[in-house]
Amino acid sequence: MTYRPLALAGASVLALVAPLADAQTPTPGTPAVAEPAQAAPAADAATTADEGNDIIVTGTRAAGRTRLDSVSPVDVLSAASLQRQGTTEVAAALATIAPSIDFPRPSANDATDAIRPATLRGLSPDQTLVLINGIRGHTSANLNTNGTVGRGSAAVDLNTVPTFALDRIEVLRDGASAQYGSDAIAGVINLRLREARSGGGAQVNYGFYDTQVDTARNSRHVTGENSVTVSAWQGIGFGDDGFVTLTGEYLKRQPTNRADLDTRVSPARVTGRYGDPEVEQYTGFVNAGTSLTDNLSLYAFGGYQERDTRSAAFPRVNPAAQTTAAATTRRQLALAGYPDGFLPLINTKTKDINSAAGLRSTLGGFDLDLSLSYGRNTVDFRTLNSANYAYGSATPRNFYDGEVAYDQYVAGLDVTRKFDVFQSLNLAVGIEGRREGYKISAGERASYGYPAGATDAVAGSAPGAQGFGGFDPRNATKRSRRSGSVYVDVEAQVTDRLLFGIAGRAEDYSDFGSTANGKLSARYDVADWFALRGTASTGFRAPSLQQQYFTQVASVVTNGVPVLTGTVPSTSEVGRALGGLPLEPEKSTNLSLGTVIRAGGFDLTIDAYRIHIRDQIGLSENIAGAGNPQVQAILAQTNTGVAAARFFINGLASTTKGIDAVAHYRWRTTGAGAFDFTVAGNINDVKVTRVPTSTATLDPAPTLFARSRILTLEDGTPQQKVTGTIDWSLDQIGALARVTYYGDVNQPGTTPAADVRTGDRAITDFELRYSATRGAQIGLGVSNLFDVYPRQTSIANNSTGVLGFPYYSPFGFNGRFLYVRAGLNW
Repeated sequence: MTYRPLALAGASVLALVAPLADAQTPTPGTPAVAEPAQAAPAADAATTADEGNDIIVTGTRAAGRTRLDSVSPVDVLSAASLQRQGTTEVAAALATIAPSIDFPRPSANDATDAIRPATLRGLSPDQTLVLINGIRGHTSANLNTNGTVGRGSAAVDLNTVPTFALDRIEVLRDGASAQYGSDAIAGVINLRLREARSGGGAQVNYGFYDTQVDTARNSRHVTGENSVTVSAWQGIGFGDDGFVTLTGEYLKRQPTNRADLDTRVSPARVTGRYGDPEVEQYTGFVNAGTSLTDNLSLYAFGGYQERDTRSAAFPRVNPAAQTTAAATTRRQLALAGYPDGFLPLINTKTKDINSAAGLRSTLGGFDLDLSLSYGRNTVDFRTLNSANYAYGSATPRNFYDGEVAYDQYVAGLDVTRKFDVFQSLNLAVGIEGRREGYKISAGERASYGYPAGATDAVAGSAPGAQGFGGFDPRNATKRSRRSGSVYVDVEAQVTDRLLFGIAGRAEDYSDFGSTANGKLSARYDVADWFALRGTASTGFRAPSLQQQYFTQVASVVTNGVPVLTGTVPSTSEVGRALGGLPLEPEKSTNLSLGTVIRAGGFDLTIDAYRIHIRDQIGLSENIAGAGNPQVQAILAQTNTGVAAARFFINGLASTTKGIDAVAHYRWRTTGAGAFDFTVAGNINDVKVTRVPTSTATLDPAPTLFARSRILTLEDGTPQQKVTGTIDWSLDQIGALARVTYYGDVNQPGTTPAADVRTGDRAITDFELRYSATRGAQIGLGVSNLFDVYPRQTSIANNSTGVLGFPYYSPFGFNGRFLYVRAGLNW
């Protein structure tokens, strides 16, 4: 047999914005030899192909299913549409063109600045499953513990895979735990890697900001803060059908700063750094496959990334005020050698591995796929340009804070066969085993503790590096768990017009037991141009090892004031005393109903959905000891001097309702080229229907989940998002114009007066390009053409001057970005 790619690709690949134009693909329904990838052709591939015939592998295990023939809504986003933007980050590019995906740019939020989570349909980032070539990806070791969208989640870092390594991305907007297991409550994102036996390309992206920054107290023009990405790929063929596709990428990005004036100092000036972090990143990927015998083929992929990120904490300033607290601060700064104050930098060094290998064969009419994957993510923390006040004049300025690590092994066997029952029946069964590990390693003593004997430290100074305190040896942990699952997935074409599906999956975890989930789906083609489809399913998400075992003491900014806070496991002595219980899996019920309309070059899909989640996991409020002797006594057990503690809890319930709509029309003219028109929109409404209460015997009982946490879930992502795109091509030239409307987002405070809203905003992008089949590739563009910002953070809500704009903003807060893309295909 010849090597069979992970999916048989159709003659065309529909992007929501632009068709894929860099790979030749085999005819649907036939065994395929991996074909050589080609450079972007002079005219887009879709000019000679039928739109909607793109074959999908996400959400179905039946071969040859297309996007418009599927039971569940699936977006197919080409590599070309991802690359025709100012950003080279996968997550940011995906959020621009997929209306149900949100990718905010948090800042001043520790490692979340460096490893930013994306959301689907407004749900938690860890409620979306991410696959690479159909194989489960691994989550980041980093746990988001600050007040950001996705607080309490450890999500997959989409930016560990370069856009240049991708053939396409498929986004399944439907619950799929019965098909894929844990995490697929909101849906599935499947990153499909490029496959090529020949050809190659290299590309340089360079861009910079040219923007007017108008904060509540200040107005200034910024030009610069550049970013450069160098990418290259090469296809290598061997044997009759073997291929190796290599991709490399280097990214260097300067930090941005949109902070306001700090009135704590005299004269008032910008003391903070608030925006995108400084990044230097190296990534390499390889994707390969070949036939070993007439009935056996081998496939494998591997990726490695190193990322060095430097973001800023809140500035430590020499206050102009004449108070006792200000005098203490001045003495601390003077002893530490920073009489004028300092800006701590949080340096995260991330190493990430993605790898998998597998065998495919046919036995007795059954197609077999045996795979083994390994993924690992480590995050080293360092605090730079800082001080440990407890050390006085002996304080270091740079600190090693420790490391968090997560790894995952997955072994799976999938067996499929098509039977001549009804029109056709596709049966898929499989088993999967998974082993996960999580580890916290301590930092150096100065990063977290008191010195052995400093004599000039200011009395009462809290220990640890300012900005980000290191992991104490008491925080160190090493945990693992195992799980096993079995599934059955059946799709039956009952008649020419009726498609019916049923799936079931059972999983067993070593730490909390078993769960079972099911899914029913159906589609009825009323006419060739009109179909109805719907699904009903249950889902689950296992609590992550990070949520179960993360522990740290850190300064958490509460109402603008850093508070030394301990994050503890819910089953620890302190956690139990404060009301913690063992974590259980989240459970969901998903319903969807939609329609597909197509006629000639036009297609429209509309899908309504309802997702009810119970036993949802959240990170509790900071339970403070101030004014509560019982809590003070409990916190004293940590021996770390913390003023508050928090832990993860089950008990939240929420209901998400919404509508996704995607309309696409391709218009071919005889002399003016081809036009792609796309309008894609999402209306999404999240309501928290239950909030857990404390089980601790404390008087008064602490609030576990406050107003700001509830509103983050309900209003932290846009309730409306609409993207309209026109993509024009004629021979070797083309142009793209895109307008994306974002509904108002609320970055909530403890009271309504402390809320910061982004406002309704529309972002306009524009690009001109020249693309030769073999030869030069040039693009000139601007993101956020009209330099639109979210609303300013008011003076009343920005006492330090750092938070110039809300970091919940779904389009960021950096302003206009100009870029050029130059490359060469061969």
